[in-house]
Amino acid sequence: MHNAPTMMNPCLLSFRCTLCGAEYAINKATYTCPTCNGNLDAVYDYARIAREVNPGDIVNDKDRSVWHYGPLLPLVSSSPHPLIPLWSFGFSPLYRAPQLEKQLDIKSIWLKDDGRLPSSSFKDRASSMVIAHALEMGATAITTASTGNAASALATLCAGTGITAHIFVPENTPEGKLAMMLIHGAKVYAVRGSYDDAVALSNEASQKFGWYNRNTGLNPYTREGKKTAAFEICEQLAFRGGDEGMRREGDKFSPSPFRAPAVMLVPVGDGNIISGIHKGFKDLLALGWIDAMPRFIGVTAALAPALFYAWQRGGEAIQREPSTTIASGISVDMPNDGIMALRAVRETGGIFIEATDEEMLAAMATLAQQAGVFVEPACAAAYVGFEKACALGVISSDDEVVLQLTGSGLKDTKSAMRAVGKPVVINSLSDIR
Repeated sequence: MHNAPTMMNPCLLSFRCTLCGAEYAINKATYTCPTCNGNLDAVYDYARIAREVNPGDIVNDKDRSVWHYGPLLPLVSSSPHPLIPLWSFGFSPLYRAPQLEKQLDIKSIWLKDDGRLPSSSFKDRASSMVIAHALEMGATAITTASTGNAASALATLCAGTGITAHIFVPENTPEGKLAMMLIHGAKVYAVRGSYDDAVALSNEASQKFGWYNRNTGLNPYTREGKKTAAFEICEQLAFRGGDEGMRREGDKFSPSPFRAPAVMLVPVGDGNIISGIHKGFKDLLALGWIDAMPRFIGVTAALAPALFYAWQRGGEAIQREPSTTIASGISVDMPNDGIMALRAVRETGGIFIEATDEEMLAAMATLAQQAGVFVEPACAAAYVGFEKACALGVISSDDEVVLQLTGSGLKDTKSAMRAVGKPVVINSLSDIR
């Protein structure tokens, strides 16, 4: 196994339970809270980071991987040129969508396309941080349960590290996602049951065989990896939005080389993506590198209603609800990071919106034909929520809006064909109408 070119960030103070508030030293709690089993959240010394780190030095760093943000991550690279493949990715494109702006009368619409990451999924961000921690701990095997994207990301990024990925997926996982797991050498177990059944078996296997556990909600490093999307968005907006002429004042940049949008739309299943992106913006706000938080709009599948129902009821009680949506990426019965997802929306004055399967299929075609981005159904949910939020008046024409696109449509071509139909069969040009 390769030696891990990482070390713990000295500015990482502890992990705090999101339920009972107990704090643990970073070497005392690996997964959930030992006291109440609540999810853990990383706590940083923001005052020290603000003193010691110049944001201009970050944006000027030639390393354009996720490790570009080392001072804000729990683990930092100790080598500028690590050999492990997982260190090399980051900075997915942020596209402007002028045709959609015109049609919807919105000032600025940006599409953060994480379908361009190595495994064609946002989940690479979490898996990179988890694998780095596993290497730091000397692990040789990692397990996860997934509806497809997290598993594909883990398999892809484990390649070349000497770590074996043991993956539990529902039996109906799309073939494209299964192919990516298997081709990268993962041990894949198809579970006759739901995603939640796969999670239970993965957790049991972790305990029985001593495998390091990547599962969403259970492992706090997943959120820390996912927050890098927020950092990239703010850096890209500052640059693309006309702030290239930043000037130094003393040892700081003025204005900041980071800028937050007014609204952030995120598809939501387990809740870990929206909680991670929210954490990233909170980090930047705590450091004074952005002026305000964006409003978060979480978009769930109508046929995976547990989190939406919890939002409607108020409070933080989440009840298990059966999921039957075609959007495998957000198909969950019981969201494992649901409480933090609810807080991300409520704390920023946002809302939750539901997307039907038919609406997601239509949105796949819209994004492909109007913005040139091919996404899977779960990812298209963000656009469904965007249109509905505009209709509700939650988004105004003056808002700058970012849609987090989480996965490529090539992962689920069956749904894509449902969205657009089959090609026209002809014998000659005379058959063209």
